[in-house]
Amino acid sequence: MMRAAILALALLSGCTSSEEKAAAPAAENAVPAPTPDDVQVRITAAQNGQTVDVTVNQRFAIELVGVPTAGYLWQPAQVPAFITRAGEASGNTIREQSQPGYAGGNHWEVLMFAATAPGTGEIVIEQRRPWETNEPAADTFRVTIRAH
Repeated sequence: MMRAAILALALLSGCTSSEEKAAAPAAENAVPAPTPDDVQVRITAAQNGQTVDVTVNQRFAIELVGVPTAGYLWQPAQVPAFITRAGEASGNTIREQSQPGYAGGNHWEVLMFAATAPGTGEIVIEQRRPWETNEPAADTFRVTIRAH
């Protein structure tokens, strides 16, 4: 009976939600998202489903943690007409990823946008393998942008 309880506990400890997978890495060895210094509005996974205010012509970034080494990339699935792409960046989430021989792991994926006019609309970003066109997204991030 004790073995069954230990096995069940071990299996449960390996389960993580998509929110936990998309969260920032632990602080002790974390590397911040590689968002350029001129980006003043930084939207994180914790803001999924929220509304964010931006100024017209102000560049803003959506910082998500993904698994591009397994082929899963965050890509916009829906962007309002008043929003344009304004760059992207990616990088390590922990210091150890810079060491020789380190393979795999999560990585920052930073998608940058700018509002070209006032408006309110939702950006939907999906995590998926680009070649799996008939498969549902592995994860979805949504944020409503209110530009003024």
